[in-house]
Amino acid sequence: PQAIHIPICLQNTDDFKIGAQNCATENSGAFTGEISPASLKDIGAEFVIIGHSERRSIFKEDDQTLNKKTKLALENDLFVIFCIGETLEEREAGKVEEVLATQLAQGLAGVSSEKIIIAYEPVWAIGTGVTASPEQAQEAHAFIRQYINENLSLDGEKTSILYGGSVKPANVEDLLSCKDIDGGLVGGAALKADSYLGLHV
Repeated sequence: PQAIHIPICLQNTDDFKIGAQNCATENSGAFTGEISPASLKDIGAEFVIIGHSERRSIFKEDDQTLNKKTKLALENDLFVIFCIGETLEEREAGKVEEVLATQLAQGLAGVSSEKIIIAYEPVWAIGTGVTASPEQAQEAHAFIRQYINENLSLDGEKTSILYGGSVKPANVEDLLSCKDIDGGLVGGAALKADSYLGLHV
């Protein structure tokens, strides 16, 4: 939900953990309109999404900014869903692994925590109705897990890696049957109760 709706969501459910779509790079100071990780924790949020493709493309958040947000969110005892993914142009240029490696290396530099969840969201498949095939998704997830194990201060086997890119009832079972896909980061399909309930596998 939007941050302004987190408290009412918490009041109306005992079954879900509620998180935020974004957070600030600072806990306090003159940053009009920003919402700090400390404030999110205060109102009961359990996690925050950092690095969503819209934050990267529309709001021009770079990897260094996302790294700062991630560290501050972790300091405030929030789980972080850290999003990475390539554009269509980058995929067609054969740069998928290069892009993912850069986003992981810079965005998670100096991060060591069991509260990191990775979400692979190919930008070309978000909100377009186009979904990466299970084979494409598995290939990217396997690369991410291997990269984490070999290059980051995280345990790749214990780190959950989610797929986000037009997940819907028609494809969720095939996607989640892939070895390295641990779950889904669901957008549009979560906006209608019937499609959301259809995601349960």
